Amino acid sequence: MTAQSSRAAHDLSAPNDLEAWWLPFTANRSFKQRPRMIARAKDMHYYTPDGRAVIDGAAGLWCCNAGHNRDQITAAIQNQAADLDYSPAFQFGHSAGFAAASRIAQLAPGDLNHVFFCNSGSEAVDTALKIALAYWNVSGQGSRTRLIGRERGYHGVGFGGISVGGIVKNRQFFGTLLAGVDHLPHTYNRAEQAFSRGEPEWGAHLADDLERIVALHDASTIAAVIVEPMAGSTGVLPPPKGYLQRLRQICDKYGILLIFDEVISGFGRLGTAFAAERYGVIPDMITFAKGVNSGTVPMGGVLVRQGIYDAFMKGPENAIELFHGYTYSGHPLACAATLAAQDIYRDEKLFERAKTLEPIWADAIHSLKGLPNVLDIRTIGLVGAIDLASRPDAVGARAFEAMDRGFNEYDLMMRITGDTIALSPPLIITENQIGEIADKLGKVIRAVA
Repeated sequence: MTAQSSRAAHDLSAPNDLEAWWLPFTANRSFKQRPRMIARAKDMHYYTPDGRAVIDGAAGLWCCNAGHNRDQITAAIQNQAADLDYSPAFQFGHSAGFAAASRIAQLAPGDLNHVFFCNSGSEAVDTALKIALAYWNVSGQGSRTRLIGRERGYHGVGFGGISVGGIVKNRQFFGTLLAGVDHLPHTYNRAEQAFSRGEPEWGAHLADDLERIVALHDASTIAAVIVEPMAGSTGVLPPPKGYLQRLRQICDKYGILLIFDEVISGFGRLGTAFAAERYGVIPDMITFAKGVNSGTVPMGGVLVRQGIYDAFMKGPENAIELFHGYTYSGHPLACAATLAAQDIYRDEKLFERAKTLEPIWADAIHSLKGLPNVLDIRTIGLVGAIDLASRPDAVGARAFEAMDRGFNEYDLMMRITGDTIALSPPLIITENQIGEIADKLGKVIRAVA
């Protein structure tokens, strides 16, 4: 690199050649031919470098639940950085961390009273799986090592998460994953559930497959079952009515831990603080991230029931109880952002707002039924999915074009997975903006027909 190019690389006002950043979960070659660049954001909109306002139909990446660049959160981060930029969480603590943990625990149902902080949903899942395995060890049942996930499940990109996950592309490149893993069947059946609003009537019986897995492996070998209450990244699959309750019953029957991955469904997305509350099911652990501080600073964690925590609190008081953690666990800036975001959620009643808007949102998204190539539509909370027919020999191409043209031509940001369009707007969305998203999405669907 020449001296001139080195100076340009460090000059934030200089154009970037786009080569250095290997974007995650992105078609990099396609992106660099036709970049979708974002310069700033505010409330419900992103803004491109040329000043176009793009309505955010995806809450960033399912995470900006309070909207973008909220002044209260920005100020909290700035003030915390000026006061305490970093504090180790190994053998030391800080007040914002304890306050954030308390606020999150207060939102959780039942006796999910303890929070273990990390930095992402992927880390939260791996942490929960490790806690499950360690719990059975300290409880004298070390033979319980098997982990049960679900087909079409997404639990992040750690080796634990992709092992219990059930999305093929997330698994096939990485060779041997964790041993001792099995999977429940996914809950989607288009013939039985097409164009459902909320929880579909058909499918609760699919939870009974856990009985088959127990019979195959024996309960004494099974540590935990992990599921997303609503499977998000695989294309928005709401749980059938009674399904989660049945999983809880079977886990209780055999003494198996039940983990809810609420990285997407937590913090108001389904109209309650956690999906566990919506469904009246208390899991043994809940993983969270994303919406905890509206996506502003990397933050994740695991909520743990009292009995699991207590099982570790034995032996010498100066001994480490769990040999696990991260340099940035409970980072002061992330905790400050969390407290500010939680204040906004409470003061603006955003969880309740999502519940109120749910039927309005459902009507708007389901109004797209009958458009060219629309095979199915699913809505729940402030989430929606539209399955598009794949082009011959080009699975995913139609939705990719919809995402690209939506951003560049119709000023709409959406998520895609395969040929499914996924929507999850910030909880501050208005009724008019719901109509705007549906209108723009209809135009996009027609454009890619």
